[in-house]
Order: sequence, then structure tokens, then C-alpha cells
Amino acid sequence: MTSFLFTLCFAFFLVLVTATKVWLANQHIRTIAANRHQVPPAFVGTITQAAHQKAADYTIAKTHVGLIELVLGAAVVIGWTLLGGLNQLNQFLLMLLPSGMQQQVALLLAFVLIGSLIDMPMSLYQTFWVEEQFGFNKMTLKIWLIDSLKSLLIGLLVGLPLIAGVLWLMAQMGTYWWLWTWAFWTAMSLILMVVYPTLIAPLFNQFKPLDDASLTQRVTALMQRCGFAAKGFFVMDGSKRSAHANAYFTGFGVAKRVVFYDTLLARLSGDEVEAVLAHELGHFHHKHLVSRLVTVITLSFLGFAAMGYLSSQMWFFTGLGVTPNLTGPNDALTLLLFVMVVPLATFWISPLAARLSRRHEFQADAYAAQHVNAQHLVSALLKLYEDNASTLTPNRTYVWFYYSHPPAVQRLARLSASQPDLERKA
Repeated sequence: MTSFLFTLCFAFFLVLVTATKVWLANQHIRTIAANRHQVPPAFVGTITQAAHQKAADYTIAKTHVGLIELVLGAAVVIGWTLLGGLNQLNQFLLMLLPSGMQQQVALLLAFVLIGSLIDMPMSLYQTFWVEEQFGFNKMTLKIWLIDSLKSLLIGLLVGLPLIAGVLWLMAQMGTYWWLWTWAFWTAMSLILMVVYPTLIAPLFNQFKPLDDASLTQRVTALMQRCGFAAKGFFVMDGSKRSAHANAYFTGFGVAKRVVFYDTLLARLSGDEVEAVLAHELGHFHHKHLVSRLVTVITLSFLGFAAMGYLSSQMWFFTGLGVTPNLTGPNDALTLLLFVMVVPLATFWISPLAARLSRRHEFQADAYAAQHVNAQHLVSALLKLYEDNASTLTPNRTYVWFYYSHPPAVQRLARLSASQPDLERKA
């Protein structure tokens, strides 16, 4: 392939993907706006008109922000590639540093820093305007700045050794460097999944043991009935930053822990918290986490293999506006260009990933309905939909492409249908 042909292909798919995303977002907005004035029949009596309209307005506002970020992101990619931004940054750093590990690390860090600065205005707008406008933001500017500083420091402490390790493997392992790099990346990802709950997450939030004796007894009994064990039940001070509510499992094996947002416990009854936990246990029962992890590792293997091939193709660099180093390594350039190109391919498999995720959610709901009263999960979800301002009328095509969870109508209909079976068993 010639560099000119690759440039045309890249530009075509960048425009196609961006246009498709813009079309999907606009369809989503139109569908929600058209249904804003009437609560869907399935929710009449359980969701108020005011809550329904708030969810519609919130979703539309977020989608509008997403559209701005989408167009800005496409413009940034063009600036880095076809307009020569990455090439100029690389040449500038080559004038300051000798070609080698230092210059390669500096290029990656500079790219990430510039990208963060570009993204910062939209992040501030999302947090202090959109989230604030709808009553979700609980952060002050001080907390936001401290969180940003912590993220930067953790990124340097964790990212620098990781970057150095990847670049060293790329330089030293010959033709099959991509295989060694993939193995290293996989190992580090697994390690981070283990250490994050106990070492990194507490740097941002407080995690206190669940001190509600009745609720602790209830959820412990549920886990015993389901054959699960956890290292502990913890409450996270999510209300410090947001009014959104959630609960999740984290860790592996005997180190598994259950984390409840304090906002969740403040809103749901004991029966409803138990039902939400039963849903999370359903994910573990069906080994969804393992399945997703295997999928990610497999796809990353294919990605690293593709990057290994592209790293030796001159047209890959020149077609994206970069003049490769003739007397030094091009490993950092390879990583950065690949990161900007690969989303143009992975976008088209996002409907498949979303469909699989929705299937997992249905399976987890079905598991929960076997171990708790399904109506308790229905009532919990209704409260969470209302409290999180989740739209009840998403666009079907948008759901097909993006939704990792089933739309509210489909999800609650299945749960309600399972209730008679549960009553007969009782």
C-alpha cells in the first residue's frame, strides 16, 4: 500500500466514523425529545412526569456535550496526523534530546499532557455545568484539582515504568517484540486490577466497613446461599463527588470485596440493596468478568500483532503525516499512531460488544430473580433510573450501538415476567 492510498483510507474512515457517531447522537436526541412530554405507559404511576422530563433533558445535555467532544476529538486526530502535529512534536524533542529511550518517553508524556490540556475545558464544563445544572455534581473546584493532581502523580508513578518497559521490549525483542509486549501489557493489567481496589482507589475515596448490622447479616446470608465469599462489605463516600448511586464487586478470589456507594444505601431499602447485590452475584456466577477479560486479552493480542506488522511499514508513518526517524527508534511513534488509528476499526464491532454486555445483564437479572424477590430488584432499578436521570426512551439504533445495559422497558419487563415463577417456587 502506498502512503497516499493509506492517507485516503484513513481520512475516509475518520469522516465515516465521525459522521456515523454524529448521526447516532442526533437520532438519540430526536427520539428522546419527541417522547419528553409523556411518561411511557409501562412507567405511569412509578415515574413522575417531572422525573421523566429531567432524565430527558439530562440525557440530551450529555449527548450534546458528547457531540462537541466528538468533533473536537476528530479535529485533534487530524491535527496530530495529517496536519503534522505529531511529526513536529517528535522533531522538536529530537532537537532537545538524543534519539533513544529518553526522547521516546518524552514524546509519549508530551502527547498525553497536551491531550489532557485539550480535554480539560470539556471536563470542567461537564462537571461544573451539566452535572451541576441537574443536581448531580458535589465536587468543588478544589476537589477536582486535587483529583487531577493525584491522577497525574499516579499516572507518572505507574505509567513511567510501564512505558519504559514497553519501549524496552519493542527495542530489544526483535521481530516478535509485539508478542513480548502483549504478554507484559497483559500481566501489568492483571496486577493493576488486583492492587487498584486496595492501593489506588482509597487515594480518591474513603472506604469504610459497612456498619449496618442488619444489612450486613442480610447480604452475608445472601452470599452464603449463593455460594460466594467476600473479604468484606464497604461503603464508599460517593456523595463527596456525585449524587449518582452504584454498587460493585472488585478483587479476585478470596480478596473479593463488595462496595456500596453511600448514596445507594441512603436511597434503597434493605430488600432492594439485597436484590442489587444478587444481580452482581449473577455476573460472578456466569463468569462474565472472566469472559470479558478473556475477550479483552484476545483482542489485545490481535491488536499488538497488527501493530507489529504496521511498525515495519513506511507507508503507515508517512501516510499519517509523520517522517520516521532514520537513525533511531520509532517505537513511540508506532504506539501513538496506532492508538489514533485503531478506534476507526473497533467502532464497527461496538454493536457486538454492546449486545454481549446486554445479554450478560439479562442473565444477571435472571440469576437475581432466582435468589431474591424480583420485584425488589424492579423497585431498586426504578429508583436508580429516577435518581440517576436515566432516560426511559432511548433511540433503538443508539441502543444497538452503544448500550451496555438493556433499556429500562425491556429490562423491567423481563424481571416482572419472572415474578410469577418465583412466587410458584415459594
